[in-house]
Amino acid sequence: MTVPALIMAGGKGTRMGLSSEKPLLPFLDKPLIDWVAAAIIDARSISDFYVVTSANTPKTEDHCFSKGWKVVHTDAHGYHDDLKQAVLKVNLTGPVLTMPSDVPAITGKFLDKVIREFEILRKDFMAVFVPIKSRRDLGLSVSSIDEYKNVWYAVSGVNIINGNKIQEERKIETGALITEEIEVLLNINTLKDLEIAEKLMQNQTG
Repeated sequence: MTVPALIMAGGKGTRMGLSSEKPLLPFLDKPLIDWVAAAIIDARSISDFYVVTSANTPKTEDHCFSKGWKVVHTDAHGYHDDLKQAVLKVNLTGPVLTMPSDVPAITGKFLDKVIREFEILRKDFMAVFVPIKSRRDLGLSVSSIDEYKNVWYAVSGVNIINGNKIQEERKIETGALITEEIEVLLNINTLKDLEIAEKLMQNQTG
């Protein structure tokens, strides 16, 4: 099974209080979005990918064009509306991997694992969640959470959706992959998260 991917890179990044665009924030001397794109390119189960931008991220858009990546420009009406708009613009009608641009530890191998899990699960939607305690134990922020089977988790931002169902208003049947793996544990929401994640990555590769 192979699926297309969308890198969501059109948000304001207001939680970090940056004057620059979050996807271009340097992480170990490389923009955050470049780490994510490299993992997607390396994944065997991803057929193609697009970077979803907006008026909030013009420099990110230029950066993507300079790399030769496909770009989908949306209207900056919020994450979910921009996602729906991107799916319609590209005419994605089956499973689609959606990614944030701020998970620099992500790897192609991990993304292949996510897609395999989705294939086994047989749901229309699958979210990748991280135990809240796992982030807090590392000193990382917990800014976005969701509930699954009566337990609250930190949202990684990595999901697989059914492009045919994303436009529907009714609740979509959902499954989840719960993991403490560093690939999605290091989701960068604050400057402190960035500092902690860089140290962890340096220790792993050092």
